[in-house]
Amino acid sequence: MFHIAERHAGLLPDDANARARAITWMFAALNTVEPPILDLSTTRLLERDKPWYEQRLPVVKDRIRDRLGKLSGRLGDADWLDGTFSAGDLMMVAVLLRLKASGMLDEYPNLSAYVARGEARPAYKRAFDAQLAVFTGKPPTG
Repeated sequence: MFHIAERHAGLLPDDANARARAITWMFAALNTVEPPILDLSTTRLLERDKPWYEQRLPVVKDRIRDRLGKLSGRLGDADWLDGTFSAGDLMMVAVLLRLKASGMLDEYPNLSAYVARGEARPAYKRAFDAQLAVFTGKPPTG
């Protein structure tokens, strides 16, 4: 993503400070927000039959809620994390999408709306259709 963002206008701001913040959000998405989300997937998929599963699941969810609460507070009522859309938002939306089916994202209406805005972007739709075409073998619809 960083490689692509550096080469395509609109994904990283021109201003050096705003650019640094966008890059920081990319790393935050992958290194701060995503790990407990992946832990939830791993716990549900691989540890469901373990005797400690029922005790572990709330702990994992609390770690996610801690991260989502902080992110929700930072986003507030803004459309994007740092003013205008950037690669940081793209990465964060991709990470948060992993939670959509769990219902946990619904606990934070501003984050749900944020993800919906990200998914509604025409470039997102084109990229998603192209990726789906690779996996299904069918050409993109748009």
